[in-house]
Amino acid sequence: MLPKELLKKIRRIEITTSKLVTDMLAGQYESVFKGRGIEFDEVREYQPGDEIRSIDWNVTARAGHPFVKKFVEERQLTVMILLDASASSDFGTAYRLKKELAAEVCAVLAYAAIKNNDRVGLVIFTDKIEKFIPPRKGQSHILRVIREALYFKPKGRGTDIAGALRYLEGVTSRRAVTFIISDFISKDYKKSLSIANKKHDIVAITITDPRELELPDAGLIELVDTEKGQARLVDTSSAKLREVYAKRAQTMMEERVKLFNSVDVDHIDIRTDRPYTDELIKFFRMRKKRI
Repeated sequence: MLPKELLKKIRRIEITTSKLVTDMLAGQYESVFKGRGIEFDEVREYQPGDEIRSIDWNVTARAGHPFVKKFVEERQLTVMILLDASASSDFGTAYRLKKELAAEVCAVLAYAAIKNNDRVGLVIFTDKIEKFIPPRKGQSHILRVIREALYFKPKGRGTDIAGALRYLEGVTSRRAVTFIISDFISKDYKKSLSIANKKHDIVAITITDPRELELPDAGLIELVDTEKGQARLVDTSSAKLREVYAKRAQTMMEERVKLFNSVDVDHIDIRTDRPYTDELIKFFRMRKKRI
């Protein structure tokens, strides 16, 4: 049985995100993410009256007689949310922890999807796959997605985005709109991201805390790498140290954006000290304008 405090939190997120989607995001989501009209279903033997342009020449060449491609109308989308639950998500110095913000963003996307009659699935990952919820519709299903995003206790501490993307390929047979919610503190995921984006519509949502970008002038503090379990005492009264830290963080952000752009993946940058709705709306408007 879930703790009373968690049930209250789930209910609060349910009310907040549902209202946000209804008031601001439902129409924007529908205009950006929708069925592509028709999708490939199967090939069958050519019959008199079939259009010549529907012939699958590759299959025809192998079989020795003509085959045509059959298409069906695509009425709904599958939305997959890949949620990073690594130890670095259990951090926050502003209004909430990164994992709490990630869970709320997850809820917003899920509600937007079901209002558009789409199916929603969830993969929770660390340095391994922790939880998989197959895509389904319905209010009770969305509540389960929110509950798992908030309450799930991962066993792993690290982050393996490449592994999560490979798992996605194994559990989805058709194209899916896929949101990866993570701080993207992970290595060697460019190739996997590029491959997955050729089949799916991948959107990267980065969650960042302001203290990951710059240090305060607070004297001696202990910095902890939660994923590796390593700690280091640093003197933040040193202006030089704060400058080096900020430059390194800026370089990491720029390299991450460069990586996303190089594989043609859209990205949304969300921070724990700022309203995430502004960034979501900006993203939807950008996608709509591009379409």
